[in-house]
Amino acid sequence: MIHVDQQHDFSDIALLERAAQMTLDHAGASTSLTSSRFSFGSENADLTIVLTDDAQLHELNRDYLGVDAPTDVLSFPADENDPESGVHYLGDILISIPRAKKQAKAAGHPLEAEVQLLVVHGTLHLLGHDHAKVREKARMWKAQAAVMSKLGLGHIKVQES
Repeated sequence: MIHVDQQHDFSDIALLERAAQMTLDHAGASTSLTSSRFSFGSENADLTIVLTDDAQLHELNRDYLGVDAPTDVLSFPADENDPESGVHYLGDILISIPRAKKQAKAAGHPLEAEVQLLVVHGTLHLLGHDHAKVREKARMWKAQAAVMSKLGLGHIKVQES
């Protein structure tokens, strides 16, 4: 189940749930994710998406990653099972809606598309993807592009600085 904690206003939560679910489905169908960590069906995985602001992401980025600056999305993998239900909890994704608005405007696409991209990106991080090294980044960007295409948003890309 995908939980959305709407601390900041966003008009279409169903789009975000769909983006996260399609990312989980893509990972479940992917043969490149063979670790036992990924041996769950997407229907047996939970995650939380928190829609918040720059101040909260700045604080978390500083406290957990040592980067004293705001950012658009942070993922906090949990990778644990609920002892009562047995459901796998992947973790939390936090998204700054004000930063997403700025990025969408700069890229010339709707806020809804930008936030879906951030959900896909964050979900991939929860699934173990990273972009710190060239090979990891290529693998993550390929998965991200595949999911964005399935969402009908193949033209939306991460804007790197």
